[in-house]
Amino acid sequence: MTRPKVMGVLNVTPDSFSDGGRFLDPGAAVAHGLSMATAGADIVDVGGESSRPGAQPVPEAEELARVIPVIEALAPHVRVSVDTAKSAVAEAAVAAGATVLNDISASLWPVAAHARVGYVAMHMRGTPATMQDDPHYEDVVAEVFGFLRRRADEAREAGVEDLWIDPGIGFGKTAAHNLSLLRHLPELVASGFPVLVGTSRKGFLGRLAPGPDGAAAGVDDRLPGSLATAVWAMLAGASMVRVHDVAAAVQAAELVGETRLSDTACAPPVASGASKGLP
Repeated sequence: MTRPKVMGVLNVTPDSFSDGGRFLDPGAAVAHGLSMATAGADIVDVGGESSRPGAQPVPEAEELARVIPVIEALAPHVRVSVDTAKSAVAEAAVAAGATVLNDISASLWPVAAHARVGYVAMHMRGTPATMQDDPHYEDVVAEVFGFLRRRADEAREAGVEDLWIDPGIGFGKTAAHNLSLLRHLPELVASGFPVLVGTSRKGFLGRLAPGPDGAAAGVDDRLPGSLATAVWAMLAGASMVRVHDVAAAVQAAELVGETRLSDTACAPPVASGASKGLP
């Protein structure tokens, strides 16, 4: 594949910041997951516990009840990841057909290694309940990227082969932190580990690109900012973007992929005699 991968967001929660409650019903969740697969999603990421700022933990049994039926229904049709920080939920999700663990806690690599599935290690300062309480870094780029390299090394040493690292845009970061991490993404890509970036519909986009009335753009009006930052990430070398708006992101990824091929496609043809050593 020449284009970056696209991971579609499927929240089966009542309180996620963007689509909370819309797909809590398993039938609605499965239908939406299949529609994202049809639109070109390479992975559908199923999450049963909101990680929005201020979110409280969900009991393990409740999270399992939300995600397992959806994963079982989707897994025969599209690659499925589970967005969880609980080892028991991760293990059950793999048994149900998930082949990627998307881990905001960056602590489940032993589960991924044992199950021989893909793994995303994300950076987060604190927990969803506390992460936006005055986040502070001496050097956000050095601290976040250093943390991710260490986690990736640990995961590799444990036996994880299919691995991504995610700087955790919006997870314990201010808008300035987010922009700095995006600006320096090529440095994270240079670590050699595939990079996943998720900026889709996040609050800092609405504040940085307000509507005509000057008010912060609402969740449903953040597609332009979401696409702009996803394309920025892809051009910086990100291997995958995590998005709500799959069709638009896939189209953008296809165009980015074409730019990667453009030098080859536009190269002048070799003269017919060149292979024979002729002038």
